[in-house]
Amino acid sequence: MQTKTASVSSASAAPKSRWSAQDTTWVLSLFGTAVGAGILFLPINAGMNGFWPLLAMTLLIGPMTYLAHRGLARFVLSSAKPGSDITEVVEEHFGASAGKLITLLYFFAIYPIVLIYGVGITNTVDSFMVNQLGMASMPRALLSIILILGMMSVMIAGEKLMLKVTQFLVYPLVGILLFMSVYLIPEWNLASVSLDTLPSWGDFAVTLWITIPVLVFSFNHSPIISAFSQAQAREHGEQAEEKASRILARSAMMLLGFVMFFVFSCVLSLSPQDLAQAKAENLAILSYLANKHDSPFISYLGPVVAFVAIVSSFFGHYLGAREGLNGLVSKQLKSAGKQVNEKNIDKFTVVFMIATIWLVATVNPSILGMIETLGGPIIATILFLMPMYAVHKVPAMQKYKGAVSNVFVTLMGLIAISAILYGLFF
Repeated sequence: MQTKTASVSSASAAPKSRWSAQDTTWVLSLFGTAVGAGILFLPINAGMNGFWPLLAMTLLIGPMTYLAHRGLARFVLSSAKPGSDITEVVEEHFGASAGKLITLLYFFAIYPIVLIYGVGITNTVDSFMVNQLGMASMPRALLSIILILGMMSVMIAGEKLMLKVTQFLVYPLVGILLFMSVYLIPEWNLASVSLDTLPSWGDFAVTLWITIPVLVFSFNHSPIISAFSQAQAREHGEQAEEKASRILARSAMMLLGFVMFFVFSCVLSLSPQDLAQAKAENLAILSYLANKHDSPFISYLGPVVAFVAIVSSFFGHYLGAREGLNGLVSKQLKSAGKQVNEKNIDKFTVVFMIATIWLVATVNPSILGMIETLGGPIIATILFLMPMYAVHKVPAMQKYKGAVSNVFVTLMGLIAISAILYGLFF
């Protein structure tokens, strides 16, 4: 007991590592992964029930985002083998069979989102060329392969270039989100802020329950957490968990500040009827605003925001999908007693991703939204519940037992999953 106490106190007494430019780059990459195409629909989905439920959601989503992603990062860092990714850590802690199952689920939760971004980037650029630039549509197959190869070339070039490109993209994205939020302030209608508009407790609770999944997945950056945690382990060793927690905290604050200000500004400048109409027309919030205000300024900025948001989020989700597919292939080869060649597996993954993203982007199927919804419970399970289960079952994670935050994360995970399942079946 004395040895354990001494080691804990010495760890707590260890000086914090200094903040670096690389840490800032990781904050921006985590932010960029979360701010995908879905964020443009968040004001519609989260704001349809008025100001007060949205305020309650804002108070919840900050700690939910930070604590859940911190738990997943701690899980990845709990491996006894330095450099292990999430698929290897799962196998190490829960055994080969559980490792295969969770790796399979992990891949199929993230991979459809990568496909959706292939469709989204093609639609966004095609719409911009036709509606804003007055050009004729390119053949869809040609346009999609050009865009996909452009994004994939950054990923193939390596993590450092990906981080630099993400940093380059996220700064204008943050600037545009902030500018748009301020630009809409003169349009605010504060009637919904009145206490007279407070819903009944029953309606309030139901609204929160069914909207929590929307918030969870609009702020989700779990696909990049494994690569992020590995990078912290390489760079900071024993201080990796402390550094990862600080970066995740700043990323969560940045998401909460910029994104929710944008959401509030959109919601306060539109009526519930406007938001319902935008949802019925399946329009991103900026597209609806451009149509409503007939503003060429917004009509040009909207596609730019969508393009930057999709590309920055694609990078983080691709890392997670690649990790999942690599894990599946290597585990299958090991089971068959065959040699694992990581370079060959990487090449296969790249070819598979380009081919399938291109095929889906060319076909442009409408079923992708449903596939994304079906992946929701898996993402919530991996992000919220698996790390909390590991706290009680994995010796390396038991130092985190007893925290109130564990109960909060578990409860929010169960609420999110129950609401998703309710939406699927009722």
